[in-house]
Amino acid sequence: MSPTGCVLVVDDNEDVLTAIRLLLHGHVEKVQTATSPAALPTLLREGAFDAVVLDMNFSRDASSGAEGLRYLQKILALDPGVAVLMITAYGDLDLAVRAMKHGAVDFITKPWDNARLLGAVQAAVQLRRTRTALPPPPPPTGFPDILGASPAMEGVFETIRKVAPTDANVLVLGENGTGKELVARALHRASARAEGPFVSADLGALSESLFESELFGHAKGAFTGAAADRAGRFEAAAGGTLFLDEIGNISPAQQARLLTVLQRREVTRVGETTPRPIDIRLVSATNQPLARRVREGAFRQDLLFRLNTVEIHLPPLRERGDDVALLAQHFLQLYAHRYGRPARRVGERALDKLRLYPWPGNVRELQHTMERAVIMAEGDTLEASDLQFSAGAAPEGDWAPEAASLDLEAVERAVIRKAMSKHGGNISRAAEELGLSRAALYRRIEKYGL
Repeated sequence: MSPTGCVLVVDDNEDVLTAIRLLLHGHVEKVQTATSPAALPTLLREGAFDAVVLDMNFSRDASSGAEGLRYLQKILALDPGVAVLMITAYGDLDLAVRAMKHGAVDFITKPWDNARLLGAVQAAVQLRRTRTALPPPPPPTGFPDILGASPAMEGVFETIRKVAPTDANVLVLGENGTGKELVARALHRASARAEGPFVSADLGALSESLFESELFGHAKGAFTGAAADRAGRFEAAAGGTLFLDEIGNISPAQQARLLTVLQRREVTRVGETTPRPIDIRLVSATNQPLARRVREGAFRQDLLFRLNTVEIHLPPLRERGDDVALLAQHFLQLYAHRYGRPARRVGERALDKLRLYPWPGNVRELQHTMERAVIMAEGDTLEASDLQFSAGAAPEGDWAPEAASLDLEAVERAVIRKAMSKHGGNISRAAEELGLSRAALYRRIEKYGL
């Protein structure tokens, strides 16, 4: 493997600089050294560095690491994408945690293990390349568990911000894998009930016999196996938020029982006759088209009114534009760290393939795809061939469902998808087959949000 990356090492000890320079020789393209952090602004303006190895103490007898943290912040202000490794002879867990919180990517203690330092520098270089290859992370939204910068997601974030402070019931609609529970948790954390419990129940997994016991609780001896009194999910969520997932799958009898509880704001445990008041904020979710099911007589309209004071529609991943690349970057870093793999960069063809795939399994499928790629890929760059989509998730014909349409834009979108699929995300080959220039194809991909 040919050496890659440009590394800057800043330490006031010449022997340390010489040792690191010799260690990195042949493993990176260029190593530049400096004995004073005062030179950092000039060095960063004049050169493009992938990684900086920075000592944490420069003044005589200093051991707190405060100098290093201060210069770390200056480095990241000048070049937010550079990967910074901190190095010190006075290492402890607290100092390492502080350095990572301030933006360092790793923390090395002196005397160092050569293999450990070399691996950390190479990983830092690859992390910089990954950050360069993929779009920058989206600006903070106030909901750290939900990544997205597309207009469709901005609308979701705005609705969460408006409704979270209230106690209004919320219905979250979206396909499987879009992150409906993440929205429910975001609503809870941004609410006045954030200090209370967040309790969830998957209604699709509850049988008819367990429905009332799980949600409303039961008394000792109410049925075989009821060895003690037990509170249900409604009582457990008192003072907090109750999240009912798969609400569209419950039977008419279950709908009736749930409606009664929501109307009266009280539950009666199985085997008891005395109702108990409930104090919850209700968030429900489903992938079912409830409005259509109401028209078909399969879902109670009065229950739907109770559930959806506010509706939040989560867009499928295929309608979120370059959020695909942002999420891919996030999962790449997550699983590289989890499995101790190098922080690879995503190649251009791999990005094209990610953007053009329709993601029938949405964010969940993308997450599994990136985890599999991190485990199986070899080399420094994630290639299109490293991305294996879920078997049976999207048959070839499903990549272009608009093809039966006579709408010219729909047909063009379908043809572009088919060409990109055929050539594995290779823009040049797809453009050649379509009779377009690369620039013209890129414009159409952007136009259609592919």
